[in-house]
Amino acid sequence: MTRSCSALGCTARDNGRSRERGISFHQFPVDAVQRREWIRAVNRVDPRSRQAWRPGPGAILCSRHFAEADFERYGLRRKLRRGAVPSRFPHPAAGPEARPPLQTPQQQQLPVAGRCSPAHRPRTVANVLRELAEKLQLSEETVNLLQAQFSADLPCELHNWKQMAEYSPEMRQFACILHLYHIKAYDYLRKIFPLPHPYSLTKQVYINSECISSWLSNNEAVAGFSNDIFLRLQEKVERGEQAYCYCALMVQDMSLQKKQEWDPQTQRLTGFVDLGTGVLDADEAPLASEAIILMAVGIASPWTAPLGYFFVNSTTGQLLAQLLRQTINKLNNIGIRVLSVTSGTTARGAETARALGVRIDPERIQCTFQHPPGSAHSITYLFDICHALQLIRSALQCFQNIECLSDTVRWQHVVELAALREQRVLELCSPKSGRPGSKESYHLKVNLATLLFSEGVADALEHLQKLGLASFQNCSGTVKFVRLMSHLCDIFHGRGPYRRGLKGPLAAGNYTKISHLFNEAKNFFVTLTDSMGRCIIKSKRRLGFLSFLLNAESLKWLYTNYVCPEDTPSHHLLTYTFSLDPLELFLKALQQACGSSGSPTCTMFQAAYHKLLASCSLVPGSPHSGGSGNTSSLDISLSRRRDLTLGSIRAQYNPACGRTLATEYPYCAGLLLHGSALSNALTDLSLHAQSVTCTAGFVAEQLASDLQCEACLASLFESDDSRLKCGSVLYIKKLGGVSLPSTSVYRITSISEQVLNRYGKVGDGKKTTKLWHLSLELKVFQELLGGSPLFPTLTNHLFDGELCIDNHYTVLVKEITQCYLNIRTNHAKHLNLKYHCGRHRLKRLKGKHLFPSPPGSCQSSQTHMGS
Repeated sequence: MTRSCSALGCTARDNGRSRERGISFHQFPVDAVQRREWIRAVNRVDPRSRQAWRPGPGAILCSRHFAEADFERYGLRRKLRRGAVPSRFPHPAAGPEARPPLQTPQQQQLPVAGRCSPAHRPRTVANVLRELAEKLQLSEETVNLLQAQFSADLPCELHNWKQMAEYSPEMRQFACILHLYHIKAYDYLRKIFPLPHPYSLTKQVYINSECISSWLSNNEAVAGFSNDIFLRLQEKVERGEQAYCYCALMVQDMSLQKKQEWDPQTQRLTGFVDLGTGVLDADEAPLASEAIILMAVGIASPWTAPLGYFFVNSTTGQLLAQLLRQTINKLNNIGIRVLSVTSGTTARGAETARALGVRIDPERIQCTFQHPPGSAHSITYLFDICHALQLIRSALQCFQNIECLSDTVRWQHVVELAALREQRVLELCSPKSGRPGSKESYHLKVNLATLLFSEGVADALEHLQKLGLASFQNCSGTVKFVRLMSHLCDIFHGRGPYRRGLKGPLAAGNYTKISHLFNEAKNFFVTLTDSMGRCIIKSKRRLGFLSFLLNAESLKWLYTNYVCPEDTPSHHLLTYTFSLDPLELFLKALQQACGSSGSPTCTMFQAAYHKLLASCSLVPGSPHSGGSGNTSSLDISLSRRRDLTLGSIRAQYNPACGRTLATEYPYCAGLLLHGSALSNALTDLSLHAQSVTCTAGFVAEQLASDLQCEACLASLFESDDSRLKCGSVLYIKKLGGVSLPSTSVYRITSISEQVLNRYGKVGDGKKTTKLWHLSLELKVFQELLGGSPLFPTLTNHLFDGELCIDNHYTVLVKEITQCYLNIRTNHAKHLNLKYHCGRHRLKRLKGKHLFPSPPGSCQSSQTHMGS
C-alpha cells in the first residue's frame, strides 16, 4: 500500500515518481521526546476525538517539510541529522483536521488565533507584544526594547511574514531575542507567527557542503557563538579524539563601561546590547553593561575553549538558562556531551539553577536537570567553590559565634590569629646540637599567605592553645569547623593528577572516604545554629553552605555516571575542572589585553577577544588554550582566594598594619660605609659570608611581603624541620632584627654573588640595561644546574600545579635571583637607606651585630641568638 505524507495539505505519496523528483520519506522517530516535537510541528487534530493526533506505525513525513540543514550527505545519499525537527508547513486549510496549536493547561486561557473572532484576532506585532506583557508577564523593558528596535523594520501584518528560509535579518534578530528573553512568550508567538523551531536558532546551516552561520553564531570575533571554535571542536570529534567527547560548561559575566562609540571600520555605533544577531542600536535601546562569557573545559584532558560572548544590559537567571541551553544544543550537535554546568555562587547563579530545574533544598537536593527537557539525558549543576567560601566567611563574620551541638565556632579566634604579633620563643635545643639543656631562640610569626579554611589554620590554633595563650583557649569548635572546611576545599580544588588522598583526583581509591566526608559535612551543616538557636542552613546566610551540599551531590553523580562506566575515556576526575578558575584565567587575559585597569568598553572588549581568539589553541595543557598567557591555573586560584587569607583579615581589622622590612639592614650586615652604594659595601671580602647571609635574609623578607603562596613563603626562612608542625604559625630564626634565610635562599644568593663578581665588571652604562641583567640571570641558572636540589619542602607542592617548567619552583628561584641582583646593582638611595655624612671609611659594629656563617656550616653560630 502506498503511504502518503501525514502533513496537512501535503499530497506527496511514497512512490517512484516522488523519489524521481528527489523527495524522500521519513518515519516518525521512536524517541519519545523527538516524537512529541514532530507531532507538535505537524499540528494536527484527530477529527473524531478532537484530541491531539497520534501517528500510527506507518506515519511518515516527506523531505519537503525539513530544512536543507536537517540533512547530512554520504556520497550520493543523504539522511536526516540526529535531532532534526520538521519546520516547513503551509498554512492549514480550514477543514475537519485543522486545529489550534497544542497547548499546555497553563496556556489554555490565552487567546489563540484559530479560536478568536476576526474582529478580536491580533493582527500586528505591537498588539501581540502588548498581549504578551499582560498575559505572560513579559517585562515592560523587553517590550519597549523590541518595539523601539523593530517597529519600523518588521512586517506588521501576519500574512506578510515569510517562511524561515526567507526571513530577513530583522526577523531573525527579533526571533532570537524573544526566545532568549522569554521562552514562553516565544512559544506562544510561534503559534501565531510562522517562527522557526527553537532548535533552528543554533544548528548549523549547510549550503553546497559549506557551513553557514546559525542564527546565534558569527564567523568573526563579535558577539554570539564563535563558529571557528565550534568547527575546530567538531573536527577533533570527527577524528575520534576521545579527550573531546565530554566537557564541563561554565558561564561568567564581566562588567563593561557604558559608552556609545563609533566604529569606523564597520561604520556603525557600538556599545549597545548584542546577543549575536546584531547590535540593538535604536535610540531607546539601553547600553550594554555586562558581557556574558561561555567556556567549555575538557574533563578527560585539560583543554579549554571560549565558545562566545553576549553583550547585555541586565543579566537574569532566565536569560543565562536560555544561553546555556542553546550552548548545550550546539555542543551536542557536534558530538560533545556536556556533563556539568558551573556558575558563580550568587543570587543570579541560584536563579539560573532554578530556571534549569535544579532544586537547592537541604532536605531534598536535585543536582541535575534534563536537557532537552523531559529527556533521559541529565546534566549536573555546580556552584563555584571560591565564591561559596567567601559567603561562608561572611556568614561566620556576621554571626560571630555559631553553635554546633556542644561546640562553638568563634570568629574571634581567627581574628586573633591574623593579628598575632611576632613573639620570641625559647625552647630546648635538639639532641643533635650536642649542648643538652641549652635553649635556642626562635621568633613566632604568622604566615599571612595562609588560607583561612586550611589545615594550617587549624593546626596553628591548636598549637597556640597548647602554648597557653589566653586568646586561643576553648577553640576546639573553631578548629573542628576550619578542619572540615579544609578537607572539603582539598576535595574541590584537586588539581594534581599525581597527588594522593583528598588532594588527589576523584577515583575509586578515595571515593569511599570522600563520600563519608560529604555525609559528615551535611550532618554538620544542618546542625549549625546562631546564638538565638535559629538554623543557619535556613537563614539568609545559607547559600554558601547549600552550595557545598549541592556540589557534593553533583560530584557523587559525576563519579557514578562518568568515572564508573567502563566506556568512559578516563576513570578519574580533577575536581578543579568544575570551578570557574579556567574561565577566570581567560577573563584575566582579556582584562590585560584590554589595557585598562577598569571596566572596558564594548569596543575594547571586542578587540581584546579577537586578539585572544586568534591565538587560541585547543591543545590540552597548552598555556595559550584559553588565552591565559604566562599565568597558571594554580596562580589564578590563589589570586581569587586572596580575600580568604589571614593577611586579608589582618588588613581588614588593622589596615595600618602591614609587613615591615628591616630598615637597619646595613648595620646588621656588620659594616657601615659612608656615602657609598650598598653594592660597594657588600664587596668587602672580610665580611663576605656575613654580608651575603644578611642580604639573603633581606631578600627573603622582601619577597615574603608579596608572595600569595603559603608553601613558597615558608620555604624562604631557616627553620627546624624536627620542630612541631604548627601550620600557618612559623618558627623563624633571627639575628639583629633580620630573619635568617633558608639554606636554599642562601645558596642562590651566594651563587648570584659569585656570578656578579665574575661577569659584572663592565661599564656603568651597561649595568642599567635589561639585557645585562638577563645575561647575569642566565649565568646564575647555569651555575645552579647539576647542584643539590633546592627547597626540599616544596617537593609535594610541585604536584599542586601544572606539570611544566614554569611552576612555583622555578619562579621562586628566578625572583630570588632578580631581587638579589637588583639590590647589588642599585644604589642605596633606591632602598631608602640613609648614611652618615663625612669621611669614607669602614666602621665595624659591635660583635653582637655580626652575622653567623652560612646556615648549616657551624652550630656555634646560634650562640648569638636571642642576645
